[in-house]
Amino acid sequence: MNKVIQRDHYLQKLIDRKENGLIKVITGIRRCGKSFLLFNLYYDYLTANGVDEDRIITVALDDDRFENCRDPKELSSYIRSKITDDQMYYIFIDEVQYAITKEELKNGESVRLYDVLNGIMRLRNTDVYVTGSNSKMLTKDVMSVFRGRGDEVRVYPLSFKEYFSAVQGDKSEAYEEYALYGGMPLVLSQKRDSDKMNYLRRLFDEVYFKDIMERYDIELEEVLKELTDNLCSSVGSLTNSLKIEKTLKSVKNINVSSNTISKYLVYLTEAFIFSRANRYDVKGKKYFEYPVKYYCADIGLRNARLNFRQQEETHIMENIIYNELLCRDYLVDVGVVEVIEKKGGKKTKKQCEIDFIINKGSKKYYIQSALTTDNPDKMTAELRPLKNTNDFFKKIIITKTAMKPWTDEDGILHLGLYEFLLNENSLES
Repeated sequence: MNKVIQRDHYLQKLIDRKENGLIKVITGIRRCGKSFLLFNLYYDYLTANGVDEDRIITVALDDDRFENCRDPKELSSYIRSKITDDQMYYIFIDEVQYAITKEELKNGESVRLYDVLNGIMRLRNTDVYVTGSNSKMLTKDVMSVFRGRGDEVRVYPLSFKEYFSAVQGDKSEAYEEYALYGGMPLVLSQKRDSDKMNYLRRLFDEVYFKDIMERYDIELEEVLKELTDNLCSSVGSLTNSLKIEKTLKSVKNINVSSNTISKYLVYLTEAFIFSRANRYDVKGKKYFEYPVKYYCADIGLRNARLNFRQQEETHIMENIIYNELLCRDYLVDVGVVEVIEKKGGKKTKKQCEIDFIINKGSKKYYIQSALTTDNPDKMTAELRPLKNTNDFFKKIIITKTAMKPWTDEDGILHLGLYEFLLNENSLES
């Protein structure tokens, strides 16, 4: 599969941030396409819009040809030597973590790279872009390293729409393939199923775990791997560190404290392998501290970690919807609604779950993910929490169908999964 996937959503973000006086920091899980976005798609955009190639200064710090530039002083000298006049220069630095020592980040020392980039920005005719892998350039480091001068652009694995633009064909068949192998870009270049599986498996051991262990000097490698397996096996399920501690002890006979598990959970989310969704009390208007939900950044990675043995369609679909909402820049929480039920003349209170509460600017939506609602009882159960929010925010239920959008008598929008995934404006239907 050699077709270039344009990734227009992220390209536009870089275009919008062009020459904004900030250092553009492109983050995301390893191998999701950050470097390709910058060095190919954005590079081509600039040249197609009149920027001479000699005004785009590229430095790939993971390339041995630029090994000396891993010293920030040498990096500064190299970049400044390429700037020969007062016209605008665009500076691309790939794998920027190679110029940051672990001691600088771990001990809170002054990061020399920041001083270099800040000095380059002072030239006034420079526009700086960097990418960083997860071992040393994580979300929380962006602010500490660049001290407020960083402008983060988060990149995710391929959405289903991006994936489908490459494979085409039947939507349902493409979705089933996507739900199995996910959207890591290089999966598309693997011709055989076994090659796709092996590639995804290798990412954990050869890239992700290695990154985390090097960054945090982790000694309990087996705990990290078992924790990852546990999260992959239970995506979309409520959990907390104490619950995981008990599971590892009873199922795997592994004794480890909940504090250690809590730290490892942070490491896995900071590495963008998992995202955490907090629970929000709709009527009480407050967050619950725990339990929470975790979703895998890519469903193919999740399946590979479990050797493609656990294929629960409901959880897989929920994870895919969650990731799609993040790609569309929504803030995503899990909703809790208290419902009063009458049984035998008695009133009882029951907590019902809304899969997702999403926010972006002034927009707020409630979303339920349901594989099917063919059974009337199932439909009633899915709609009950939506009907009991006692507010006027838009309510949506997404089912695995190819149906056209329609709105019921309660004002709830019913969306087919393919319509939701392929139409970025589907929530506005």
